[in-house]
Amino acid sequence: MRPALTGRPVDAYEDPGVPDRRGAGRYLWWLLARQKGRAVLGSLYASLWMGTFALTPWALSHAIDDGLAPRDADALLGWTSALLVSGLLGALLGLGRHRTMSQLRMDANLRTVKVVSEHAARLGAGLSRRTAAGEVVTIGVGDVQTISESLTLVGPGVGAVVASVLVTVLLLDVSPLLALVLLTGMPVIALLTRPLMKRLQARESDYRDGQKLLTARIGDLAGGLRVLSGLGGKDLVARAFRRDSALVREQGYRVGAVAGWIQSLGTGLPVLFLALITWLAARMAATGRITVGELVSVYGYVAALVSPMAYLVEAWYLLSRALVAAGRVVTLLRLEPEAGPAPGEAAAGPDGPAELRDPASGVVVAPGRLTALVSGRSGEAEEVLDRLARFAPADVTWGGVRLDAVERAEVRERILLADHESALFAGTLREVLRGAGDPPEAELRRAVRAAAAEDVVRGLPGGLDAALDAGGRNLSGGQRQRVRLARALAADPEVLLLAEPTSALDAHTEDLVARRLREHRAGRTTVVTSTSPLVLERADAVCFLAGGEVAASGTHRELLRSVPAYRALVARNADADAEADADDGPGTDDGPGTDDGPDAAGGATGGSPEGAAV
Repeated sequence: MRPALTGRPVDAYEDPGVPDRRGAGRYLWWLLARQKGRAVLGSLYASLWMGTFALTPWALSHAIDDGLAPRDADALLGWTSALLVSGLLGALLGLGRHRTMSQLRMDANLRTVKVVSEHAARLGAGLSRRTAAGEVVTIGVGDVQTISESLTLVGPGVGAVVASVLVTVLLLDVSPLLALVLLTGMPVIALLTRPLMKRLQARESDYRDGQKLLTARIGDLAGGLRVLSGLGGKDLVARAFRRDSALVREQGYRVGAVAGWIQSLGTGLPVLFLALITWLAARMAATGRITVGELVSVYGYVAALVSPMAYLVEAWYLLSRALVAAGRVVTLLRLEPEAGPAPGEAAAGPDGPAELRDPASGVVVAPGRLTALVSGRSGEAEEVLDRLARFAPADVTWGGVRLDAVERAEVRERILLADHESALFAGTLREVLRGAGDPPEAELRRAVRAAAAEDVVRGLPGGLDAALDAGGRNLSGGQRQRVRLARALAADPEVLLLAEPTSALDAHTEDLVARRLREHRAGRTTVVTSTSPLVLERADAVCFLAGGEVAASGTHRELLRSVPAYRALVARNADADAEADADDGPGTDDGPGTDDGPDAAGGATGGSPEGAAV
């Protein structure tokens, strides 16, 4: 089939356009409107293709009444030739319909993928804080496919309506009663299946929510499997995951049960109506009200309408599912990027190092100093970092200027938030450490040393040119954490915000990283969240958070003496580290080797030269 007959090829790189986010139905209509040519061409092919279904029994009835009954060979040959031409034409039209609808499906699939990907890129680092990763994955894997498949029935759906109208007109010539029965068939089928369609949408939505949560949990488990194994919690999490999986499976069974009833009714009810028409036509033929040829044509019309009616019911079924999937896509597309100042109204950031102040928590970060945030509640200190980095709405000021009034590009260039679970993309170690910048070789090696990651470089074949798998899967947990820290240090931002940069390290390596971090960032503003006394000991100032606000501030030793809650929290963490070191024994930590120069005496004296096993 030439492209001229099936529309232009799908362009995977064209601009997807601006999606309609006002609702699920409007989004589906936007996908069709973006390729009106294919939709119209596919509908035309499908209408003509299904029209041949109805013309075949019409020609057959004339072959019987005009050729076979009166023994007219010429008429019989003419109508038989018409039947052959109709069959060949139907095959050609069916091929064109299939190819055109396949192109429409591919275009809708790619267009949805592109608009979702581009919107995710616009949301940037704020995406993970606005929606679960499992939601994006499920949209990309399941919802896109559901939406695109539903649109492939546009052509057959229009064709089914045209074929039904054509058969009704032809039946009027045979018997108005038969035409009336046919006309009432589809409304009755729609009324009977409508409650099931509503139930399908509700159950499909519940199933879709379960898929989202389960997909997100799979990602969390994949990222923390080593930690779970070390803590002995793998079996506990596995049981919880099996329980959640069983729940999602049951939801899937419920969706399948409703879908099965819909498909059964969609196939069975049209057959019952068409059987009724055939029975009425047979009684008419027996009484002489219609001819034998007309009886054969009615039977042919009935057989020809089985597929169009099945297409209409299937289109309705897929549309119900597509509305749920499109609703998820629209919900994601409605998420707006972080609001910034209007064009031309952005304020300039401070000329040099300046104080960061978060009124919500009372945290004040002095310029050029190492500040530690300590909290006994999980995520509380990280929420402060999100506000200081302008990843969450807040009234943070930077040198007296509201942070959200400064151009976002300037904030991102001068303030860096380094999450301890940030992504590691596949590439060479050198490329991963460089990140978006291009620091010189000497700076890379300084950052590697400050992160105590020399053993990572030595242990990989090729050193800095060694290939890392996506997510750093060929590294241990502690090695990945040190690579992330080295990447952040290599970026050398004016303000560096570190979220738990040593949580996966043993005490020896943690002490080495804390000492080198202070040296490397001397004179520059650094904020770190931690409850480790090894890190807190080297901080210039410590802010102890309780209930989201600063309960006390000072040096580590001052807080140990004056704040019992702080002392209890830090002492508990120190005891846990000591127990972990005693359980691990010498030589089993994830630390660097012993040839680190003068710092080695206080570092990981028991670590192997190549780090932990991969």
